[in-house]
Amino acid sequence: MCFSGYVLTVFHLFVRVFFPLLYRSDLYRSDFRSPVFYPASSPSSAFFAPAARGGLAAGVLFFLSAACPAAADTAAPHAITPKAGTSKSASARTSLPASSSPLARFPSLLSTLHISGPVDFCGEPVPLNDPEIRERLEKEMLLMLWNRAQVILWVKRSGKYFPHIESVLKQRCMPDDLKYIPVIESALLPHIGSSKGAIGYWQFIRPTAKRYGLEVTDEVDERRNIVYATDAATRYLADMHAMFSSWTLAAAGYNMGEDRLKQRMNEQASSDFYRLYLSLETQRYVLRIIAAKLIFTHLKQYGFHFRPGDYWKPAKADRVAVNFPKPVPIMSIAQAASTTYKTIKDLNPEIRGSHFAAGPRTLRVPSGAGIGFPARLAARTGKNRIYSSGGSGAPVRLRPNPKSVKKARTYTVRRGDYAAKIAKNHGVSLADFLRWNRLRMDQPLYPGMKLKIYY
Repeated sequence: MCFSGYVLTVFHLFVRVFFPLLYRSDLYRSDFRSPVFYPASSPSSAFFAPAARGGLAAGVLFFLSAACPAAADTAAPHAITPKAGTSKSASARTSLPASSSPLARFPSLLSTLHISGPVDFCGEPVPLNDPEIRERLEKEMLLMLWNRAQVILWVKRSGKYFPHIESVLKQRCMPDDLKYIPVIESALLPHIGSSKGAIGYWQFIRPTAKRYGLEVTDEVDERRNIVYATDAATRYLADMHAMFSSWTLAAAGYNMGEDRLKQRMNEQASSDFYRLYLSLETQRYVLRIIAAKLIFTHLKQYGFHFRPGDYWKPAKADRVAVNFPKPVPIMSIAQAASTTYKTIKDLNPEIRGSHFAAGPRTLRVPSGAGIGFPARLAARTGKNRIYSSGGSGAPVRLRPNPKSVKKARTYTVRRGDYAAKIAKNHGVSLADFLRWNRLRMDQPLYPGMKLKIYY
């Protein structure tokens, strides 16, 4: 082997071993000089892009192969060269197919830093003229945009859960921006938990969950139910807004607790979130919510291209109001609904074990299965007291038992009312209240509505 052959072999090893290590380590450089953030037209991409490095290697190989052709054949055994007579279709199979419509493209790092125009959270301005606030917000944006797969999952899941959250916020005259809180809290996942014991979409800890009427037992954990948890979370946020007169402070209190926040505000004699010295977790928490809002509202600007069909849809289901005197096996419910054990568990993530707990509550079954469900389930479980309020399918019309009704009164819905609150204030079960008025659990109530309550 000639001298140039030795040189070529060493260079080949350099290209195959050292360059990949250099490329991977570059992802963690403090200046983020990576092709993830630099577009093809960027001057910096000429060296750092893998294609450019491949061109540099090819040029050296060509130069050395001219000096020693035999060495070039030996040193580059992995090169794929179509043989004479090989069809074009055969050689084309060596290339990767191009994506026709990617969900995410990589904008330049510079574009992610251009936060133009005023920014607000729930209508309250974010002071971007303060260099520290701008720096912290840009940091959170960069960290989110770096994990683009996670952002894609957030946006896809939002199609399942945002419609319900938005309807509750609109019904209660609360800012739409609050819907980004569960994105940061749980990534819109029902079963996720924290080291502090917080569970569910809105990450309630047990004491706060119980204070706002969520059932948390060995059999049921309503923190995992998007309807119940959203109802409780919006009431909690409304209470803190009434306490602090600021949605930004309400969000901070949601993270650190209203008592600790009040203590910090008194100690520092300030009611401005951006001037308070709080824990790093809470400081980042609010800015992460704002960063999520900016990304969600400017998806294309940050390289995310979603079509309507790319969003995941909520599962279609009927809601059945039931009142079991004793726990019922989930398998019996699945058989009565002509579905699987897994489907019932997925539709009712609040169920912790293998039985549906006793007492009045709402059960979700596949769309269409609510019709005739009470009779089918009673045939399997005996004389359980079962009612159905229907759901996305046709409702099953059941009237209250006349023997159990002493008298009835009409209640007029007022601003801020919701089904669980009305039922609790009048000492009746939520399941009965929904059944009497042909209501679904997620159905909004409007001021002036007339509802019946039986005593």
